[in-house]
Amino acid sequence: MAARRSRIPATKYPVERFTLDNGLRVVLTPDRSAPVIGVAVVYDVGIRSEPEGRTGFAHLFEHLMFQGSENLEKLAHFRHVQGAGGTFNGSTHLDYTDYFETLPSNALERALFLEADRMRGPRLTEENLRNQVDVVKEEIRVNVLNRPYGGFPWLTLPPVMFDTFPNAHDGYGSFVDLESATVPDAADFFRRYYASGNAVLAVSGDIDVAEATTLIERHFGDVPARPAPERPDFAEPDLTGERRTSYTDELAPLPAVAGAWRVPDPITDFAAYLPYVVLAEVLTDGDASRLVERLVQRDRTVTSLGGYVGFMGDPFDVRDPTALLLQAHLPPGGDVDKVLRTVDEELDRLATDGVAEGELARTQARMATHLLRDTDAVLGRALQMAVLEQQRGEPGLLNDLPRLVGEVTDEQVRAAAATLRPERRASIEVIPGGNR
Repeated sequence: MAARRSRIPATKYPVERFTLDNGLRVVLTPDRSAPVIGVAVVYDVGIRSEPEGRTGFAHLFEHLMFQGSENLEKLAHFRHVQGAGGTFNGSTHLDYTDYFETLPSNALERALFLEADRMRGPRLTEENLRNQVDVVKEEIRVNVLNRPYGGFPWLTLPPVMFDTFPNAHDGYGSFVDLESATVPDAADFFRRYYASGNAVLAVSGDIDVAEATTLIERHFGDVPARPAPERPDFAEPDLTGERRTSYTDELAPLPAVAGAWRVPDPITDFAAYLPYVVLAEVLTDGDASRLVERLVQRDRTVTSLGGYVGFMGDPFDVRDPTALLLQAHLPPGGDVDKVLRTVDEELDRLATDGVAEGELARTQARMATHLLRDTDAVLGRALQMAVLEQQRGEPGLLNDLPRLVGEVTDEQVRAAAATLRPERRASIEVIPGGNR
């Protein structure tokens, strides 16, 4: 066992942490191997933070943060980053929203100025709001309403599994809610959640720590201090009986099904949570994995299969409540009941017999490879460390994740599989309406 674990490589990215007087937490991880930097700002606000009647607001506000700020006109952020040879974007998650750039290292001060300026205040005008509402509505049309299996299962399964609005609602938003949003709504959202005390800044790559610290203090130090809002308790009780529903997708040519089971709290019970992350990969990662071998190759009851922890596939940057998900597409006339029964059989077999010789080690090696690849680029490193600081106060955990994955035992995987019972499962079936 020790020899196997020793083959999983480790990273030793340095971590420097400090907090400005206004509450902004900062993580620096220098790497002078290439003249490139990654800059990430993560705000502790996401889809779960949206109030009722304002579905989609967290994502809408992400768009508004690119529409100019105190000293920058509309599109200036785009022009300054791209003009320096960089790339940028932002994204909205269940528990946070991030903004990020990759730039040549000589553009560090430019990136810090841009992020600090919109942290002071984006340009929240009626024109910008109405324009971005239209942009978000079009995004929903493209990604959900006019796409086969749109929103499956990340939008369609939570309302089956959860009962509370924060966990169950549509994070993309309804057109009615989006269209009724006002500039005062946006201003209130900014004041509440986009506080310096509710944010983490991470810079990774070709930086001198002392110089970067000076520049960060120069640009962010005078951002008005506002404390982080108290984070609500989003906890919900586990399921005590199977929940199952279905809907017809007029654009879908084939049936599909997704099922999910609650898992332990990823923050406060990480040791119990980690085996589920590994279990999802044991079940579905690669042609030799349990469920792919059985359902796709042997039984041919599904044409494709995936499994992961976190509704957005985010096992190491999500809070409770979250879940282990399996999703599959079936051939024409496929039997969803049979697929779910087979999944239950394979979970029982794994819980009883454990993993096969070499099965766990192979899975752990693949997982470690993916973790190392995702943080090899400076931006991936900055983003991951920012979220780890935000949610755990442990950005250096990034260095430990491959090792921790490799230390999960056969017994822990078996015990995790034993909890994935039908009575704890929420599932949703897609009935094809296309090609009729």
